[in-house]
Amino acid sequence: MARIVQRYRKLVFLTWFLTLDLIMFGAFVRLTDSGLGCPDWPGCYGKVTPLGASAHIESALQAMPYGAVSFSKAWIEMIHRYVGSILGMLIIAIVYMAWRHRKVLGHTPRLAVVTLIAVCVQGAFGAWTVTHKLMPLVVTSHLLGGMLLLSLMTWLAAREKSHPWISASAQRFRPWMAFGLILLFIQIALGGWVSTNYAALACMDFPTCHGEWLPPMDFRGGYSLVRGLGVLPSGAMISQEALTAIHWVHRNFAAIVFVYLACLGWKMRAEPGLRGPSRLLLGLLLAQLLTGLTTIFFQWPLLIAVLHNGGAAGLTLASVTLLVRLSRVQEAKIPT
Repeated sequence: MARIVQRYRKLVFLTWFLTLDLIMFGAFVRLTDSGLGCPDWPGCYGKVTPLGASAHIESALQAMPYGAVSFSKAWIEMIHRYVGSILGMLIIAIVYMAWRHRKVLGHTPRLAVVTLIAVCVQGAFGAWTVTHKLMPLVVTSHLLGGMLLLSLMTWLAAREKSHPWISASAQRFRPWMAFGLILLFIQIALGGWVSTNYAALACMDFPTCHGEWLPPMDFRGGYSLVRGLGVLPSGAMISQEALTAIHWVHRNFAAIVFVYLACLGWKMRAEPGLRGPSRLLLGLLLAQLLTGLTTIFFQWPLLIAVLHNGGAAGLTLASVTLLVRLSRVQEAKIPT
């Protein structure tokens, strides 16, 4: 029995780690404009690897030397798909073990099944990202799906890890943490909308934007959802005012999320069972502030932009871990 539990835990933690890595690599795919490196799905011009599609890629390069297709972008995109496939198979293995050994593991396999459904939906959004030519709504939904999948995997992992005792009085933080997670997901959605619309450099100064606290903005155009990349629903090119609105909303909502989560994390750090993830939450908030400002002042360097996306993933896993522990206060009575 102990061996089965150990194998299951190792599988869950490995899959959780791979999920986090895949989100980071997904950001790299998006930020290097590699999302259409192979403009079909699931293969690359119908081939398993870019090697078999070299003639097609070469033709695309000759037609558009600075277009979306290149050998490097094709490999980046296909590696992302390969890792996503491995992740799906690992989650299938988790469901199998959770179902077969549910009595030994001591909990229902429902969460594992929900995670499998989530990864299947995520795969579908990955395909739609390509077939809809990087439509901002689809790409942002794909990003949110990745964060949801990370949340589910964090939930699976957190309930397999022991932690110091948590007092019953700490339950008062539970609704506040749940609301904080909602705010965080809204902010991630706003950040995804900035990234998918290439609005990160719409405001090049801080704390003002174009030297004004309220610059000219087109909220209706910026937040029109059903449209192609770089255009409005009318077919006209998206305006600078619309991009400014997208950036401005993300920047200012970030301040709300930062203050809320920082205050909550500071209060929860006094609880031994919540101290570790609370400190992680506080550290990541500071890191997000730093990478966000660096992105503006240094004009969106690739490494910093990827780290900023990774910070959002880190905040998600820290918040979910806190919420899971707060939901299991009565179970966490044995110090470790």
